[in-house]
Amino acid sequence: MLIELIPAALHEQRLDRVVSLISDISRASTATLISVGGVQVDGVVATAGKVKVREGQQVSIDTALLPRKELPQPDPSITLEIVYQDADVAVINKAPGMVVHPGAGNPSGTMVNGALALFPEMATVGDTLRPGVVHRLDAGTTGLMVMARTQKAYEFLVDALSRRDVTRKYVALVWGHPSVQEGIIDAPIGRDHRDPTKMAVMVDGKTARTKFDVVRTFDLPQPCALIECQLETGRTHQIRVHLDSIGHPVVGDATYGGARSSLSCSRPMLHATALRFAHPVSGEELGFEVPIPDDMNQIVGRCS
Repeated sequence: MLIELIPAALHEQRLDRVVSLISDISRASTATLISVGGVQVDGVVATAGKVKVREGQQVSIDTALLPRKELPQPDPSITLEIVYQDADVAVINKAPGMVVHPGAGNPSGTMVNGALALFPEMATVGDTLRPGVVHRLDAGTTGLMVMARTQKAYEFLVDALSRRDVTRKYVALVWGHPSVQEGIIDAPIGRDHRDPTKMAVMVDGKTARTKFDVVRTFDLPQPCALIECQLETGRTHQIRVHLDSIGHPVVGDATYGGARSSLSCSRPMLHATALRFAHPVSGEELGFEVPIPDDMNQIVGRCS
């Protein structure tokens, strides 16, 4: 049984939407789950998904009735850019639009499917539904990710991330000119009360810190800036939310206020450009850098 208390961000949301978010299943599967009595609200079996839930209510989901999730399968047709590999880790330069691992709405065609074709031993590493994954990038974000090829490497890297011993640097093109050349955005992040599919700066959110440095500013076609960000924490959508919170959303980010016709692009202009971590076996410090991809380079090239 999966039991969750409804947070403020999900107050007055439909039950079927809440169950879908909590259990990571489709709305159709959620409807089936409710119809067979697999969901309770405050101990009472739910009979309809359209009812609204309230903050503090307890939602219980019978996990035995959840649709069985298929394990990711290797797909050799997926091309991955391998920046580095050895017996323990693989560093990948993720392409734009590529989802990291299968989930609701993306059952296949992910980076994990491609990685399993190259590194079959990864199937038993970490979470079997997202094997080898120790950190993630949003589908629209490009750049460097490290994946674990052994359980030992997985545990080491997850621990290193929690201790903030992994350096992750990003380059973002943002709207406007920041008022300072460098700074730290220290603002907690949680689910947006108005839209639980989004994140927002919230007083009761989780600690989140992002360092930033302005690399270059532009005036045309509208004021914008190229900035470098370094994560001190790794919250969902952290850089995008933090930059939007200071009035400088990422160019192309339709979710967080960055979509404008003067620089039209199909994704947020955000790229994980540098990654540094200690090797999980040898302890050697490994560092990698990759340039911004062609589509982002073209957008930056239109600025002056």
